[in-house]
Amino acid sequence: MAMAKREKTLAVRPVPAPVPVPEAPPTPSATPVSATATTSARSVRWGDLEDAAGGLERPLLRQRGSNTTSQMAVVGTNVCPIESLDYEIVENDVYKQDWRSRGRIQIFQYQVLKWLMALLVGSFVGLVGFFNNIAVENIAGYKLLLTSNLMRQNRNLEAFLLYMACNAVLAGSAAAICAYLAPAAAGSGIPEVKAYLNGVDAHSILAPSTLFVKIIGSILGVSAGFMLGKEGPMVHTGACVAAMLAQGGSRKYGLTWNWIRYFKNDLDRRDLITCGAAAGVTAAFRAPVGGVLFALEEATTWWRSALLWRTFSTTAMSAIVLRSLIEYCRSGNCGLFGKGGLIMFDVSSRVTTYTATDIAAVILLGILGGLLGALFNHFVDQILRRYGVINEKGAPYKILMTVFISLVTSCCSFGLSSLSPCVPCPPELAPGKCPTIGRNGNYKKFWCPAGHYNALASLFFNTNDDAIRNLFSGGTDSEFGVYTLLTFFIGVYTLGLITYGVAVPSGLFIPVILSGASFGRLVGKVFGSGLDTGLFAIVGAASFLGGTMRMTVSVCVILLELTNDLLLLPLIMLVLLVSKTVADCFNKGVYEQIVRMKGLPFLEVHADACMRSLVASDVLSGPVITFSSVERVGSVVNTLRRTGHNGFPVIEEEPFAPAPELCGLVLRSHLIVLLNGRTFTRAPVKTGAAEVFRKLKPFDFAKVGSSGKAMEVDELRLTEEEMDMYVDLHPITNRSPYTVLENMSLAKAAVLFRDLGLRHMCVVPRTPGRPPVLGILTRHDFMPEYIRGLFENVLRE
Repeated sequence: MAMAKREKTLAVRPVPAPVPVPEAPPTPSATPVSATATTSARSVRWGDLEDAAGGLERPLLRQRGSNTTSQMAVVGTNVCPIESLDYEIVENDVYKQDWRSRGRIQIFQYQVLKWLMALLVGSFVGLVGFFNNIAVENIAGYKLLLTSNLMRQNRNLEAFLLYMACNAVLAGSAAAICAYLAPAAAGSGIPEVKAYLNGVDAHSILAPSTLFVKIIGSILGVSAGFMLGKEGPMVHTGACVAAMLAQGGSRKYGLTWNWIRYFKNDLDRRDLITCGAAAGVTAAFRAPVGGVLFALEEATTWWRSALLWRTFSTTAMSAIVLRSLIEYCRSGNCGLFGKGGLIMFDVSSRVTTYTATDIAAVILLGILGGLLGALFNHFVDQILRRYGVINEKGAPYKILMTVFISLVTSCCSFGLSSLSPCVPCPPELAPGKCPTIGRNGNYKKFWCPAGHYNALASLFFNTNDDAIRNLFSGGTDSEFGVYTLLTFFIGVYTLGLITYGVAVPSGLFIPVILSGASFGRLVGKVFGSGLDTGLFAIVGAASFLGGTMRMTVSVCVILLELTNDLLLLPLIMLVLLVSKTVADCFNKGVYEQIVRMKGLPFLEVHADACMRSLVASDVLSGPVITFSSVERVGSVVNTLRRTGHNGFPVIEEEPFAPAPELCGLVLRSHLIVLLNGRTFTRAPVKTGAAEVFRKLKPFDFAKVGSSGKAMEVDELRLTEEEMDMYVDLHPITNRSPYTVLENMSLAKAAVLFRDLGLRHMCVVPRTPGRPPVLGILTRHDFMPEYIRGLFENVLRE
């Protein structure tokens, strides 16, 4: 039998080796490790357990074999409890009364608000993206100008020290606010958003403090010259903006809007956060269609046509806001901000046909990109595990490690550029274009003599957006030599690995694009193909994106929108398919690996192999704790105090039913609100919904947002007299919970659980004459590590 387990879900952490157990005879199905333990064959209430166990302090869950999985996850660099979101509509009397009370005007207002909120999210994310780019362009540009001015005066040592000191200060500041204010803001945030849209509610991942630190930390980190980008964090930023608007502001910071009360549920918030993630991609790459496809392919787990239209509207609004502000900045009102602020690589191909040699080179590039991408993911996994040991020591260690990586990056970018030979300027260029003395440009002078430029400095001693633009530029086959490209590729590939994982908001898009672009340009020069080397750089970036992130359609469209060149479509499609196919032979995508490493209980599309030989009743633990449809107040309060469960089956018994039957499922949060309303009776009788709505409103049962705090049971302050009274649970009980038979395949139940977006799934008996409910399945029960901890002979991957 199964207990209604606490709905704080499993962390997918490495599971220690199982403790040796006596061998069991081979059976056609899996055998529980704890098969010798006896369990009750009936559902019970807390009082029954108290009497049987001899006290309330004895744990309810019995130890089962070698199962050591926890229900915590690594969020940022903190270990936090996690719960599941519930996308099921709770069809109780509260829900029905809420919809009955709405007139046509309110229903119309609800529909209009959905679209209005989507457009607001797009506008705000566009503004945030524009602000990020202005800040990065001006901070990094001012730093590079100061350094260049010193180098023009032949004060090279002072220039290097200034460059290194500026980077260290910016990196340390980013790490400090991230470590002390919002550890969940570290990293790109895409794995966390991906897990949230899968139904995982990890602590603080969408809080207002996380949004603030994400924006400021990303600006400081990118300006510090790290080999990272602000594009990945923009996805997390868009999700945070959507979450704050969807929950009506922040109670914690005194910013609330009660008129958004209709969105106080997980379903509407999920849809809006999906729109926010798509708008983040648009704000990062100016790719509205790519943003929609990114949300569809990579971010969200559930999709439907209505969401497609709202997401498209959100990204369109974000693109409109960005383009309007760019036009404003072209008049010189944004400081150093220019065309390099919002990356847009307008590349026109000069060759419209492809030869067999070109196709062979593209296929080879796809194979190598898949291999190097899979290797990149492997190294990211290993490095992040080692960084985790350092981060666990506290915030000072996070800051010191970040500053150390910043110093290494500064030494590499400045030192490698110093070792690069000076190259004479192309004679066809007009005077003043080569060498470039200012903040950006293709031909950096660095400390070369007049009429010469430093090719490696044009890539290293620049903002990342400008480095990509230089690599993607067409008609510059002789600008970067083989030595320059090989050195830059090795440097970027290595720095991208060691940078991701420090305590700053950091994305992987830019280092992967830089690595792929330099490698693609290198392959183009080695092959000597008829295609422009700038086009090879674009195809190389696509191959690395497919090899690391395993995205195909969205990456293809994003690159096409970035380069404004539809002629590249066949080549990009081909290289993405080849690179993803090759990389999938070795490991999973980088975001899937990080989700698993952080311990976020992500439900995959296909059930794990270990579930195929099990049925739903095999993973139940028990006995299950239930409530009567009319329950004593003291029993409810004691159960809530002594358990952490978030869902309880409600049983209809005499005199309300001739035989025990499943009435439905009640949530902990609804029970606390009902008890706080004090709609009690002295005898066990039905009071109905009318009595509840005399003191409570449907809005009182709405879910608190991520920045708010729900009421706890200890805050009720009930008297002894009230504890002896009764409360009717019918008004708040979900009368139609999803149920499965005990003999349903666990793999089939897992697919059903994921597709419906559930938090609880009741398991009912197959034969009559038994308790009406045997237990509850939660997300925790479908995690492979948990199942393998319970059974010794299940199939492994």
